Amino acid sequence: MSEPTTRGESAGPALVDWDIAASTAAVFVGGGPAVPPAEAQEAVAELTRLARAAEHHVRELTGMGAGLPIPEAVVLDRRAWVKAAASGLDALTSRALAAQPQTAEAMTGKRVMAKSAGVQTGLALAFLGTKVLGQYEPFGQDGSGGRLLLVAPNIVHAERALNVPAEEFRLWVCLHETTHRLQFSAVSWLTDYFVDEVGRFIAGIEDGQSNFFSRFPDVIRSARGGTLGLVEAMQSPSQRRAFDRLVALSTLLEGHADFVMDAVGPQVVPSVVKIRRRFTERRKGGSLLDRLLRVLLGVDAKIQQYEQGGAFARHVHERVGMEGLNAVWRSPNTLPTRAEISAPDAWLRRINP
Repeated sequence: MSEPTTRGESAGPALVDWDIAASTAAVFVGGGPAVPPAEAQEAVAELTRLARAAEHHVRELTGMGAGLPIPEAVVLDRRAWVKAAASGLDALTSRALAAQPQTAEAMTGKRVMAKSAGVQTGLALAFLGTKVLGQYEPFGQDGSGGRLLLVAPNIVHAERALNVPAEEFRLWVCLHETTHRLQFSAVSWLTDYFVDEVGRFIAGIEDGQSNFFSRFPDVIRSARGGTLGLVEAMQSPSQRRAFDRLVALSTLLEGHADFVMDAVGPQVVPSVVKIRRRFTERRKGGSLLDRLLRVLLGVDAKIQQYEQGGAFARHVHERVGMEGLNAVWRSPNTLPTRAEISAPDAWLRRINP
């Protein structure tokens, strides 16, 4: 498993200049809805309180994380979120790159490309910074551990747009995000597993680029399958295997969190059915430009992950209960494959033959 590392020569040059990414995103992300100072302070205090309450509810439902401390959530604005997101991605890619051999020629080329990639990534972060309600960031640069981030302006904007009770919506969001924190904090091997798979994916980038033109006809045909189809066609075989494992893990994490937030919901969020219905409609809406950006950034693919992963978690829970569902966290070998996410009975047969 990977060991934590800080940015240095051993890790090689970054794929992205994350300082440029963060500064670019901060310029374009905007401040969010206008909220009086007193109301903003109240929202921060309430989100901090609800995040702690939400994790208690999630632990009670799932049986995960007994005895672990519950760190305080970090409530921030959009500009602080893009800075935190860039820092977390820097930490992740630094750890993944540390295990990969770097030639002098490759290092020089990556330094040049990193600045351009920084601008492009910053623009992507600026768009996402207007949409993200919260996230668990497991990759700390200083080794201090993960942080639960809640983006107050986006949560306030969403609850207003959906016209739902503010406290109930905030708790509902916290249920999803604290489930992510519990996944990583209660499953001791999960962070290192994710880092290792990202490293394997990065290791295949150069091979994928060198063989790109020989597979160009496949790339064109796969473009009809949308963003994911195009991305996969550009990958080398080894990179695609790592990509499949990352997609399977991400789909499980998102779907499990969606399942938990709705399973806890009726007991503590009376309007959960209305919130879920309106939130799902909002996920699929937006202007033409907004929908185009979502496709280009893979956000639409992530919406499919919520749906597929949620269906997997619900089916397994209905068949074998919470203890059976928790079997996904025993080891990397019990994680569902990408194919098994869509065929949960196949996963059940493999884990419980």
